[in-house]
Amino acid sequence: MHTLYDSETYSVTHMLANAEPDGKTALGTVKTVQYPAGVPTMARHGFEIVDKRSGKEVYLDGSWAELFQQHIMAWQVNTPTQEEVEDTLEQYAELAQNPVLVH
Repeated sequence: MHTLYDSETYSVTHMLANAEPDGKTALGTVKTVQYPAGVPTMARHGFEIVDKRSGKEVYLDGSWAELFQQHIMAWQVNTPTQEEVEDTLEQYAELAQNPVLVH
């Protein structure tokens, strides 16, 4: 899990799948027979966007995560202003339904 963005308004975290590229799971068991390439073919990553104003979060995976990844790659090419980033995050935050819970 990697925090990609954190402001007074939003937080964006890249959530990684459980498999490691060396073929080990989170518990350290080698899965070379089950995953010869070292990672499952269906490993999915996602992004958690927290709207700190509303106290809600949205988790993006699948095609939503791919679309958000395209925004991130575009930002790496053309560095956006904070306002541009926040405007994009606001669009995604409209999907937020889950309240943020601290355990």
